[in-house]
Amino acid sequence: MDVLTLSRFQFALTTAFHYIYPPLSIGLGVVLVIVEGLWLKTGQPIYHQMARFWTKVFALTFAIGVATGIVLEFEFGTNWATYSRYVGDVFGSALAAEGIFAFFLESGFLAVLLFGWDRVGRKMHFFATCMVCLGAHFSAVWIIVANSWMQTPAGFHIVGEGLKARAEITDFWAMVFNPSAMDRLFHTLCGAWQAGAFLVVSVSAWYVLKRRHEAFARASLRIGLLVGLIASVLQLLSGHSSAAGVARNQPVKLAAFEGLYETSTNAPLMLFGWVDEKNEKAIGPKIPGLLSFLAHNDWRKPVTGLREAAPNPADRPPVNFTFQLFHLMVGIGSGMIFIAVLGYYHFWRGSLFEKRWLLWLLVLSVFGPQVGNQAGWFAAEVGRQPWIVQGLLRTSEGLSAVVKANMVLTSILLFSAVYALLFAVFVYLLNDKIQHGPDDADLTPSGKLGLPERSRP
Repeated sequence: MDVLTLSRFQFALTTAFHYIYPPLSIGLGVVLVIVEGLWLKTGQPIYHQMARFWTKVFALTFAIGVATGIVLEFEFGTNWATYSRYVGDVFGSALAAEGIFAFFLESGFLAVLLFGWDRVGRKMHFFATCMVCLGAHFSAVWIIVANSWMQTPAGFHIVGEGLKARAEITDFWAMVFNPSAMDRLFHTLCGAWQAGAFLVVSVSAWYVLKRRHEAFARASLRIGLLVGLIASVLQLLSGHSSAAGVARNQPVKLAAFEGLYETSTNAPLMLFGWVDEKNEKAIGPKIPGLLSFLAHNDWRKPVTGLREAAPNPADRPPVNFTFQLFHLMVGIGSGMIFIAVLGYYHFWRGSLFEKRWLLWLLVLSVFGPQVGNQAGWFAAEVGRQPWIVQGLLRTSEGLSAVVKANMVLTSILLFSAVYALLFAVFVYLLNDKIQHGPDDADLTPSGKLGLPERSRP
């Protein structure tokens, strides 16, 4: 393989592995705020037990996420030096904001969240939990802003020429609110909320099946299913908004998502299938007009095809690969809505705990958001190829000049070994926490945090 292919594969590998953990942290942060808020309001010990247990899981995902995220920032300099020089003023400002306004906020209050149970008051601990959750969300804001600028650049001008050319910010807020940023941010956050919620659902359903910690499991299952249902429905709405944005700003990507070569009115939406790139046609069942509606809220409005949007095939992404990733994401998203509705309906009816097949489905549901998030992220990144910055800098032009293929291959092998070890450690520690379960002592909390305010001296 050449250095471009290997460098892209390396970044995809490290990004995909890292992206397992931040969505879990964001989603679990929301669950922690809800659970601890209920404990603060009701004083019921079951919510205290839930908050303590899920905080331990949150801490594990946060730690692995930090360790794997640092690698990505170094890769910008080692493998993608030309790209880093070109967008450093833009990308660097977003990453700096993420460090100052998000990571410091999250990590600063994390100590209170983890170790302050018996050292601070309930309200102070709840405030720390909210700040950790807010910090996790702010991290997503700035990372998505930076990535969205690469998709739809705004608020900048180009200084210099040739190899010395670089983008400089002229309007910071135009850069932040670039045309795709808010749609992509909301879509990403919905996926993160799903990831955290269905982890809670999966573990809780497993406890019910094994008849362990049943009061804890039923309470966690109720909250997890509700958050998962809301997030799944919002994901559907955000997906529709994102499709309209892609149609406006990245017509080549939208056409690749659907394997659409010819500009069409009443453009059909492919349910699934295969794209024959040689003969430039998509094969599979279609729903007439639905793509036009998703893109323009109008069943008859034309959607631009690849032949018009990118007449030169060299300006198109790998169409079939993009098509399959997009439809995998959509399929998973639809499946998560079905699972969330089915699970919450039977929970509300009181029949969930009698249906072992449904409980096993909920146990396995933890994989759905992970697969959907990965597929969506890859579809977004592959779909804008061959551009690393849309319309300005090609991916092949962003490489470091001195890095050779054998260097990248060596680092891929080393990263793979280290990440396999990290993942094994994560699974081992997560399984250990799940097998141990919530501590019964947390049902009768003592100390400064556990006592009601009025009972303190």
